[in-house]
Amino acid sequence: MKRILHVALILILFTSCKTEQEKKPKALPYFGNYDIVFSETDGVESIDTIFPKIPAFSYLNQDSNVITSESMKGKVWIANFFFTSCPSICPPMISQMKRLNLLTQDLASEVQFMSFSIDPKTDQPHILKTYIKNNGIQTKNWYFFTGDEAKTHRLGVMHFMVHADKDPMAAGGFAHSDGMVLVDKEGYVRGVYRGTQTKEVDKLNNDLRKLLEIEYGVNSKQH
Repeated sequence: MKRILHVALILILFTSCKTEQEKKPKALPYFGNYDIVFSETDGVESIDTIFPKIPAFSYLNQDSNVITSESMKGKVWIANFFFTSCPSICPPMISQMKRLNLLTQDLASEVQFMSFSIDPKTDQPHILKTYIKNNGIQTKNWYFFTGDEAKTHRLGVMHFMVHADKDPMAAGGFAHSDGMVLVDKEGYVRGVYRGTQTKEVDKLNNDLRKLLEIEYGVNSKQH
């Protein structure tokens, strides 16, 4: 009888521990091409995985102010790449970005939204400002950026992991993906989502809150 009770107690404790572990959310993965670094300290070998960070950048925003990546340091970023005359995926993507921005206003002090124009020759600050007004976008924590075209395309493809390039065969003359990118406070990409899909954007909302809670201790549960 004692043995049966002992086994039952172990099973209860094991189940309880397992349930607690299952309740704990898992940390988000890192994205990008990584390097494996081998090192040795006091005869002990170790292996580190080094993921790439978003490099430093500088752009004009919709108010013609110079904004640098350094000035946005300490916030989680949500980014996408678009252009104002885009006739295809940009309208639904910007609509979803707008919805996400409204859903996360409780986190406005922690999160910075940014939309990079891949057609900066057209999308000067006053054009961006008009676009924002016409689309009813609140810019409390949302920058629209314009700058060097080649650098922007390279930034999107190589670092934010979204396609962005000139393409005379594409609608509007530019080809790009609908990716929305989640970047942590240290500059690492932690997720890429289909920005035209409601389910994907809802997942981004959940992952953003998970990231803030697990890694930065921010109580981000949505009410």
